[in-house]
Amino acid sequence: MIILNISPTLKKDIFILILMLITVPLAGVINFYPINAAFRISFGVPTFLFFLLLFRQIPAVLPGFLTALNIVGLRILIEFIQDEHFHWPSSFQANFSSFFFYLAYACFFYLAKVQRFHNRLIVIGLIGIVIELLSDIVELTVQYFILGTTIKFSALSEILMMAISHSFIVLSFFTIMQLYEAQERERQIRKQNEHMLLLISNLYEETIHLKKTLVNAENITKKSYDLYKGLNELKNVPTNADSIEELGKEALNIAGEVHEIKKDNQRIFAGLSKLISVERFADYMDLHELISIIKRTNEKYATLLGKEIQIEYSIRGDHPPYHAFTLLSIINNIVTNAVEAIDNRGTITINIEKAQESIEFRIGDNGPGIPSKRKNAIFKPGFTSKYDHSGNPSTGMGLSFVKDMMAQLEGEITVEDQVKGTGSIFMIRLPVNHLIKKG
Repeated sequence: MIILNISPTLKKDIFILILMLITVPLAGVINFYPINAAFRISFGVPTFLFFLLLFRQIPAVLPGFLTALNIVGLRILIEFIQDEHFHWPSSFQANFSSFFFYLAYACFFYLAKVQRFHNRLIVIGLIGIVIELLSDIVELTVQYFILGTTIKFSALSEILMMAISHSFIVLSFFTIMQLYEAQERERQIRKQNEHMLLLISNLYEETIHLKKTLVNAENITKKSYDLYKGLNELKNVPTNADSIEELGKEALNIAGEVHEIKKDNQRIFAGLSKLISVERFADYMDLHELISIIKRTNEKYATLLGKEIQIEYSIRGDHPPYHAFTLLSIINNIVTNAVEAIDNRGTITINIEKAQESIEFRIGDNGPGIPSKRKNAIFKPGFTSKYDHSGNPSTGMGLSFVKDMMAQLEGEITVEDQVKGTGSIFMIRLPVNHLIKKG
């Protein structure tokens, strides 16, 4: 079996050819007779030129030849249907010269290489006028030698006017088509730009979180190494030296592994930074942008969990740029916990207000809420009420980490039930001076 590989451009040309073979003969039914009954000018001419301008791979001579045959055949067929005393020789004699007009038109079009001027409409119009005049001369010449018809020079001015009119009609349609194509290209470009902006935005959000993990990895590496040094110093103290040495080795291994994570993250971060053309991500960010990132990333996380969760936020007061990774560590932990607590669908609200020298967050959800007996336990290391599909518990480190950070930042965190319905509200107050850039 032979399989033909036809390019999309050729497929388009074949479609145009089929449409041309139908449309041009029908447009040619509207006729004018400026010289005699055998010589006609019709709207088939501007339609013919319009279609010739659309071809990209098929040479103009082939569609010109096929269209000329179709035009003569259709005109004879119409006369056969309409005339009760139809006479084949007379009908053929009256219509055959049109074949030479259209064939000559296509040949002149091909020789002039009109496609070179595809974006220069005035030049196409002028060439179209010349080609039509030459084709008229060819048709008149054929009629003169075969039929013996005479040429009235008084009608040449009318032929010229018709040629100008035909070119004007073609240029009008072609201009409209180019405007439509330009608008369509603009829509496509706008759509692509919107897609690229969304992609860049998503990459930027992920890069912010990646930068945060770099900071965390660096802190953990330092603390683990400090622990190793401390344990190593205790070897000379009269205690169980072997146990301490083992703990020191374990701490050193942790530091090494975290350092490897940090190096991998640095490579990923460097690649993403180049990809989105940003050399450095600021450690301090506008609060609206920061909360917007938390909203979008957690809504995507909810979708990944198969949940429908809407996150709404409001910000009141004038806020300076805050330390991004500190707030991400605290607020994102609370919001992510709420996403995981909500069963299938729900709403999370983040209300932020600046009160003198502090910033206050109220993060509420309409999840199942927290039982009173557990409110004091949720901030303790290891406590969790979340289990995966295999029954494995969460580490229970998220809220204890937040509580520890609050202590370091001299802030406060409390939790209470929603006034109406189910769910919880976490209230956080942080001193602004611990979050803004010093100096």
